[in-house]
Amino acid sequence: MNGGGKLALIAAGGTGGHMFPAQALAERLLAGGWRVKLSTDDRGARYAGGFPAEVAREIVPSATTARGGIAGRFAAPFRIGAGVTRALADLRKDRPAIVVGFGGYPTIPAMGAALTLRIPRMIHEQNGVMGRVNRLFAARVDKVACGTWPTVLPDGVDAVHVGNPVRQAILDRAAAPYAAPDDGPLRLLVIGGSQGARVLSRTVPAAVAELPPDIRARLQVSHQARAEDVADVSAAYAAAGAAAEVQPFFSDVPERMAGCQVVVSRAGASSLAEITVIGRPAILIPFAAATGDHQSANARALAESDAAVVLPESVLDISSLTRDLNAILTDAARASRMASAALSMGRPDAAARLYDLVTEISS
Repeated sequence: MNGGGKLALIAAGGTGGHMFPAQALAERLLAGGWRVKLSTDDRGARYAGGFPAEVAREIVPSATTARGGIAGRFAAPFRIGAGVTRALADLRKDRPAIVVGFGGYPTIPAMGAALTLRIPRMIHEQNGVMGRVNRLFAARVDKVACGTWPTVLPDGVDAVHVGNPVRQAILDRAAAPYAAPDDGPLRLLVIGGSQGARVLSRTVPAAVAELPPDIRARLQVSHQARAEDVADVSAAYAAAGAAAEVQPFFSDVPERMAGCQVVVSRAGASSLAEITVIGRPAILIPFAAATGDHQSANARALAESDAAVVLPESVLDISSLTRDLNAILTDAARASRMASAALSMGRPDAAARLYDLVTEISS
């Protein structure tokens, strides 16, 4: 780390969807000689394990008014106020050249303090529908960058499309050659966001069980599931006669994605960024309860370009998923076209584009 470099304060909320692109920018800033701090809350800190060790952590109080019942909603403004006070003290002590917010309630203290102190600031919105906190600051920052395009923006707010930055481990496998389905092993990757997805744990093993026997015999599944679901999901694949590795978290998702023939996934912005940078066919099942149905917005462009099949939860059933899996795994030409279409939508230079905006605003 360059001890004399400019300081960038990155503020990010407590999910992988916010933290992965924040991590990617942090890596790029460090490579450019910057000092980097991460501002988040206790929950966000649990998702910060992948950040480089050179990134200092500042844990500030924060809260959401959307959860926690009446008591939680009453206490939230006081916790947020305490976080802003703490952030103001931190920013006065070590004033950053820029503050970059990636969304989520833990970003409020840092962004609020930057607004008060008139520090250059920008936000990055990962999803096709802007989140609550980013909407709050969208008209009060120097630049809005978007990962998914088009993005639904507040009236009067302009934005630049940079894409969603991905981790270096994904960039290391960008555009990895695609092995179309043939008569050899068939690899399926099932990812459901940072917490896994229960609907995928229920439907994917059941859909696999209905695949033709010759497909099942060659199938090798990597399935990310909630810890409490691992045993049941593993048993379901075993009963279906399909080889499967089921874990709460795979540290080598980039390698597994590069080696698979098809991905079944939620439509979180970071997952779609990774799928498109590597370039793999996908079956996407947007999270129906996502704020503003933003996962459907995220998936729309991939569906329209035939890079992915989208199955909304409202129509998802075992037979539909079996049909779509079988169609991809038995049609090498279609699978290859989907992989190429996905790759054409990837933005492997998203972190570099975002870095360029940071340097422009902070100069």
